[in-house]
Amino acid sequence: MKISLITILEAIILTSALSMDAFVASFAYGSNKIKIPMLSVQIINTICSTMLGISLIIGTLIKQYIPDWLTAIVCFIILFVLGIIKLLDSIIKSVIRRYNNFNKEIEFSAFNLKFILNLYANPEEADIDSSRTISSKEATSLAIALSLDGLVVGFGTVLGNMNGIVVFIASLVTGIIAIMLGGYIGNKIAGKLPFNLSWLSGILLIVLAFLKL
Repeated sequence: MKISLITILEAIILTSALSMDAFVASFAYGSNKIKIPMLSVQIINTICSTMLGISLIIGTLIKQYIPDWLTAIVCFIILFVLGIIKLLDSIIKSVIRRYNNFNKEIEFSAFNLKFILNLYANPEEADIDSSRTISSKEATSLAIALSLDGLVVGFGTVLGNMNGIVVFIASLVTGIIAIMLGGYIGNKIAGKLPFNLSWLSGILLIVLAFLKL
């Protein structure tokens, strides 16, 4: 597939939307003076991009068995629906926080579903050992929570005839920028502000959905 300016722009829009949660989480850490070492940044970015890459591969394999007219419709539905969900994200997270009764002293496990869901609602709780630093293990669990959207979007992306390689590379770049920039800004502001950009992520996905029609 020929790589054009439009191809690159679409990849940037998509990966920026997917990186928004990582940005907000990093902002929360920075505002609470929780450090994210470079190793943890790389772990989060690598896992999120890898999850996206896996879904891109799956989408590529399935695409050859689906008519072109249907792939465009499926792509639109996936991106549009997820965009709407992200617009309602703040409400969903608010409900999870209100009814969340998970024990904060739960033993750490990278594959503990309750812990991952808790991180989705309260990403700042990734610092489970209260060390004020996100360790490699904590970064791994956080990355799994942040990469869930990528599994769905990656599949729809390929069906929408986007270049998977460009999307994957863009994910690696935007991901690390989002994490480091979020932490830096949060640290400078150093206050627990109501900082929710889920709506912006949703708008970007909806815009991309209509661009793929």
